[in-house]
Amino acid sequence: MTLQWEQVLVHAVDPAALGQWWADALGWVVVYTSDDEFEIRPEPDRMPGIDFARIDEPKQGKSRLHLDFRPDDHDAEVARLLAHGAVRVDIGQGDGTPWTVLADPEGNEFCILGESTAD
Repeated sequence: MTLQWEQVLVHAVDPAALGQWWADALGWVVVYTSDDEFEIRPEPDRMPGIDFARIDEPKQGKSRLHLDFRPDDHDAEVARLLAHGAVRVDIGQGDGTPWTVLADPEGNEFCILGESTAD
């Protein structure tokens, strides 16, 4: 048996708006849209992607799953995403952590990790 990871599903009140926000933030392409769904991928034929699906209720509480990103320049990436509309959030990470927790326009948390020390 073989499994291929195809996508992460994110519930959204406005799938098109949130999906476009993430497409712009990641530099990804839109591969599918409908009234209730908006899918993006790194490239049209490259997976995994992120599929935003309509849900009527807004997010409540801390996300049980979130994405982590490791940039080349942590501070520059945090500044870029804040300028793009992300907000800083406290999920109990404490001071002095080597990552920054942000949230997208619908409140979904994600982390910008510190620079890798591996060669």
